[in-house]
Amino acid sequence: MKRGTVILAAVMFVGLMAAAAYGIHKTIPAESEVPLPGPYGDSLYSYITGEDSYDQWSLWPGKGRRFKARAPLNIVTTYVNENAFYSISLGKPMVNGSIVVTENYDKSGKLGAIFVMYKIKGYNPSAGDWFWAQYSPEGKTVKAGKVLACIDCHKAKSGNDYIFTADFVK
Repeated sequence: MKRGTVILAAVMFVGLMAAAAYGIHKTIPAESEVPLPGPYGDSLYSYITGEDSYDQWSLWPGKGRRFKARAPLNIVTTYVNENAFYSISLGKPMVNGSIVVTENYDKSGKLGAIFVMYKIKGYNPSAGDWFWAQYSPEGKTVKAGKVLACIDCHKAKSGNDYIFTADFVK
């Protein structure tokens, strides 16, 4: 009878540990699970519009669809992947693999451009390790990489991990 109790206790312990590991995994995104597309404009666009399309991701917390942004953007909707959402919730700079997608609309409501910030560890330390990209509404890469215009503008928010949408880094 004692042996059966020990086996039952061991099974319960393993089950509890598995549940805890699953819960932690769902709370803390694992960098190894993110199929990172690499620092290339076309592959990043394919990634964000693929099976797990960015328009199914969370909106930036506290921001709705189509809010007024600062120039040079107009009316925007900003989406964040799981890694970015996790970082925002902690008030910490974005973890590797974070992706922020901003749709920019003109005053008539027509989509004019899609802007993406993609955090790649070691990619560009002098600009927060961000890979920058701009796409046409049809998905054509307009600019991608270490885009000087993006970096020059966003460096004003370097203390907020180069992000204007909201002050989240505590």
